[in-house]
Amino acid sequence: MKYLGSLAALLGLMIAAWLVWRDHPATILHLLESAGAGLVLAALVHIFPMLPNAWDWRTLIRAGQRPSFATMLKLVWIRESINGLLPVARIGGEIVSFRLLVRVGVRPAAAVASLVVDMQLTLISQVVFALVALGYVLDQTSSDTVRLTGRFAWGLSALVPVLFLFALVQHARPFERAARTLNRITSGKVYALVGKSARIDQSIKLIWRQTGVVLRYLFIWQTLQCLGFALEIWVALRVLGSDATFAMAFALEALIQLLSSVAFLVPGNLGVQEGGFVLIGGMLGIDAPTCLALAGARRLRDLLFYVPGLIYWHVAERSFGRQCSTVAKPAERVNPACAQESSRGARD
Repeated sequence: MKYLGSLAALLGLMIAAWLVWRDHPATILHLLESAGAGLVLAALVHIFPMLPNAWDWRTLIRAGQRPSFATMLKLVWIRESINGLLPVARIGGEIVSFRLLVRVGVRPAAAVASLVVDMQLTLISQVVFALVALGYVLDQTSSDTVRLTGRFAWGLSALVPVLFLFALVQHARPFERAARTLNRITSGKVYALVGKSARIDQSIKLIWRQTGVVLRYLFIWQTLQCLGFALEIWVALRVLGSDATFAMAFALEALIQLLSSVAFLVPGNLGVQEGGFVLIGGMLGIDAPTCLALAGARRLRDLLFYVPGLIYWHVAERSFGRQCSTVAKPAERVNPACAQESSRGARD
């Protein structure tokens, strides 16, 4: 398991290189050169899906502990950067986000619950949008590709039971049960973990009971986020010279997002992203060189957004919560919010 991420990255890189070599590298490079500065514009459009992502995640945290929108946007940037570039199986960003959330005053149980429910609702919305996209692809494909699309649909339908598991998980107390099992194995050495795990389960339940918050997350903020991703793809296709419609870009992005989530073990989705663009783009009538150039545009987006995001992560590790770690010498100058945050940390 230690080298699984590295092996997956190497295999993905080999697949990506083979796909580019098979479809005439000179053609792909020409498309990228012709797009020029338009690729930078397409990359900058990525800010649009980040905005609703920060807002919907923020709504999962109770108002008394809720960080500012600017703080949540920074956390989204850091989380995406870590999950997008580092070999952390797409959970390293969540671990870092948890630590930074606690440092800005969110209780540990509430921070974990917001991350768990955010992942649950994101996957649910990805499956729903992918089913809508698949219906569009089936309507657009020729008879030669219907069989392949049908097989993809069967594979996608296998994920539907996951939705029911997510709907039931908050009643099963998974964190508390896991902590109790670990406590028995260690002969009571992690007893304190049981209480903390129970609070996480309770926090998850409380979020799911906020029906309005959950519905707005799924039908408003996740829809805006998916439309933002589709806009990014559509702009990139346009600057690459394709006449693809926005609906085609939406279908392509929805299916690629789900594919990337399924292949979470592959760092940076190397090979998975390129192969997915070629396969799904081909079903929509987009030629392979354009699909691979589109994948290249996505890699440029990663460099422009995620490399600075990794740099900012190291800055944030020093700066987040600093105002509450500084002790004011005059007693009357102590920030009440910091004192409240300290008492929360002591209770949790």
